[in-house]
Amino acid sequence: MRLIADDLSCERGGQRVFSGVGFSLAEGAAMLVTGPNGAGKSTLLRATAGLLQPASGRVALEGGGEAFPTVAAAAHYLGHHNAMKPTLSVFENLSFWRDFCGDAPLDIDAALDKVDLRAIAHLPFGYLSTGQKRRAAIARLLVSRRPLWLLDEPTAGLDAEAERQFSALMVSHLVAGGMIVAATHHPLGIDAAVELRMDDA
Repeated sequence: MRLIADDLSCERGGQRVFSGVGFSLAEGAAMLVTGPNGAGKSTLLRATAGLLQPASGRVALEGGGEAFPTVAAAAHYLGHHNAMKPTLSVFENLSFWRDFCGDAPLDIDAALDKVDLRAIAHLPFGYLSTGQKRRAAIARLLVSRRPLWLLDEPTAGLDAEAERQFSALMVSHLVAGGMIVAATHHPLGIDAAVELRMDDA
């Protein structure tokens, strides 16, 4: 399986954000998208996820077979918002995403154990702290199998211990043949990751 972007350009508000961006990512590989604010890191992730139509170029997934025929089918997207309903409990939110996405490699309790939230799974998501909300959103990545993780500042709000836990989860995902594209201002603990710096794009 391979993720390919060819000669991408994107606009925001009628203004060109970046142009001529291309990359190729194979199974087990990670790419960190870096650069200053406004360089287009989030825009690139949204275009890769299919949430934004590029002005030119293409993004494609090769070798996904019937299970993952497109990038959208193969991807988990974790943006600045956590995509959780505040009035539902943590467990109910994860149940929704598991049922919606299907193909659960871990049950919900096991996913919550991975992010140390099982003890508060009964609480409404809106009651959680910023860091707890982010950890619950990370658990969402674990309850449905998707080979491609598209992560926009995924460690925002996490303390040092939670960052280490998430780093271990990302490494495990890569070892299992997954792929990661992460927009970040901070190191994520993935030693073999390549870098795409957007102010050079």
